[in-house]
Amino acid sequence: MRISIAPVPYFWDLTTIRQFYQTIEQLPVDIVYLGETVCGKRRAVRLQDWLEIARRLEDAGKEVVLSTLALLEAESELAGLKRIVDNGKFLVEVNDIAAVNLIPEGSSFVIGPHINVYNDRTLNFLHGLGARRWIIPVELQQQVFTDILHNKPPQLEAEITGFGRLALAFSARCFSARTHDLAKDACEFTCGGYTDGMLLETRDQQPFLIINGIQIQSARAQNLLTHTTHLEQAGINIFRIIPWLEGFATAVNIIRDTLDREL
Repeated sequence: MRISIAPVPYFWDLTTIRQFYQTIEQLPVDIVYLGETVCGKRRAVRLQDWLEIARRLEDAGKEVVLSTLALLEAESELAGLKRIVDNGKFLVEVNDIAAVNLIPEGSSFVIGPHINVYNDRTLNFLHGLGARRWIIPVELQQQVFTDILHNKPPQLEAEITGFGRLALAFSARCFSARTHDLAKDACEFTCGGYTDGMLLETRDQQPFLIINGIQIQSARAQNLLTHTTHLEQAGINIFRIIPWLEGFATAVNIIRDTLDREL
């Protein structure tokens, strides 16, 4: 089973992003997704920076995919989406159906985890438009996606979030700004002060959720490493890892060894 690295969901500065992906160049991963998927206001890393990182990763033998926003709220974000789709070189992961409409006819794309594909008819329809890979939404139960995969086109790849915090919701409001009593339009990029998001605990101080700008994540990581045999039997080709900062490289090596049955 191949390993993919999902887009970084947090607001890291350009230096941190570059250092992170320089590490990824040396790791045993096959596919790397790049780009901002959470908030269109986060512009510390521009498209030309992502393309530079993409070329380095490609030279290191990785397949590179450019990812798009999951929630479009402004004309400027739609324009940015079009620039990504028109990059002319790299495959695109679409996370809003608007991106599908912009994909040039005859071009391939990846169905991102934030597109609502809940049955095989929808999956086959998107495949007819050019989808070559489906990233399974995190809310689908095993039996549901197994049934869908049973009826998918044979050439369509399937990818699942195998390890990492789950993206549970997106909102037009900014949770990070609200926590600091700031309006979204004057957020001061407070989300950037939390490398791996802001922990929200229950009243008895148990980890509950992660606040990450307009996104809410699970506080705990999903871990499907003990289910890899079932995943492969269901037809899943790619094991996706959600990035974080500290200790990530060590975790990826452990996951690779586990998938290879060396652990």
